[in-house]
Amino acid sequence: MLKRLRADIRTIKEHDPAARSSFEILLLYSGLHAIMWHRPAHWLYKHHCVFLARFISQLARFFTQVEIHPGAKIGVGVMIDHGSGIVIGETAEVGDGCMIYQGVTLGGTGKEKGKRHPTLGKNVMVGSGAKVLGPFKVGDNAKIASGAVVLEEVPEDSTAVGIPARIVRRNGQKVSDELDQVHIPDPVSQELCRMLMKIEHLEKKVAQLESEHGSNVE
Repeated sequence: MLKRLRADIRTIKEHDPAARSSFEILLLYSGLHAIMWHRPAHWLYKHHCVFLARFISQLARFFTQVEIHPGAKIGVGVMIDHGSGIVIGETAEVGDGCMIYQGVTLGGTGKEKGKRHPTLGKNVMVGSGAKVLGPFKVGDNAKIASGAVVLEEVPEDSTAVGIPARIVRRNGQKVSDELDQVHIPDPVSQELCRMLMKIEHLEKKVAQLESEHGSNVE
């Protein structure tokens, strides 16, 4: 447990420029406190001491404003920044080195049984206010933008944004939308072209009839 605690503190020092010392992080960072409370709660949960595990998790929620169900699996070196309003469900899994910002929900849609919550791979970043809902996986090194609502799997090394979330980058390359909102064809111009082609066809037919009519008169 001490080894995991040192890894968590080291991660915060590496990613938070406001962190000045390990002592300050240990005493003042509510996200770290939430993970520290979660470790014994998860151990109790696995050993079927469910009531005591839930009691500890609710106590941690009261002091840290971070609600982590004791059944959730949290990896090593996870950073919960600011912490306020974070909810992590019972069957959620958070991989090593993940960064989770305030207001994030790793929850379910209410339609599943058993595995109901998402699994985050290693080194996933989830921006503030994002909602990841459902029993799917977010791949290693993926990024979820602030405020995004993710309802389906995110491939590794990808960036997801929007409501509902869509993939905008993959392996560092921009993913083009199926519909280009800027360079779409002008429907008015297309209709005018069709009309001009039809008029041209009719003019040729009229000229042909006139020619045939003239030859018959002669």
